[in-house]
Amino acid sequence: MPQVLMPIGDATEVLDTLYPYFRLPEDGFEVVVAGPQARIYHGVMHEIPPQENIPWDITREQPAYHVKATVAFRDVDPAPYAGLFLSGGRAPEYLRYDQDLLRITRHFFEAGKPVAVVCHGVEIAAAAGMLKGRTLTTVAKCALDITQVGGSYVNVPCHVDGNLVSARTWHDNTVFLKEFIRLLKGAR
Repeated sequence: MPQVLMPIGDATEVLDTLYPYFRLPEDGFEVVVAGPQARIYHGVMHEIPPQENIPWDITREQPAYHVKATVAFRDVDPAPYAGLFLSGGRAPEYLRYDQDLLRITRHFFEAGKPVAVVCHGVEIAAAAGMLKGRTLTTVAKCALDITQVGGSYVNVPCHVDGNLVSARTWHDNTVFLKEFIRLLKGAR
């Protein structure tokens, strides 16, 4: 079964992460979860509370499911993997400094393999220097992560730019995963 690499860390958004984790195998792709270390990570749930007395203008974070990484970034050889899935949450804010993860990310872009990016996952691709001249979407508050490195931001549910498919948030998972799977199957 072809494998898709999914980097995570503490504060990975569980809907960004678990939906593709369970959805990709339905189309014949095994998801391999990687982290700074091979261990269990704390997932979080982000939402704007629907009925608060004082409205939130940004998402509230709370604990959610745990996700196990079976391999550390330093031990990943990206060559055999069919694709890369960069999920969101707060995890990318610190993962983008991991040089092994940046090496891995560059491999997928340079080899033209399918890459999926949702929400804050864009911070990893930006830190790897892979967004110049690319057009993609993300959660609006991360648009700067695209434009400050020479990319173009579009506010649509899902956007495909060559081997790169992007989505704003987990709310766009259905169309987003359909496009990513289409890219994965086309690359076989």
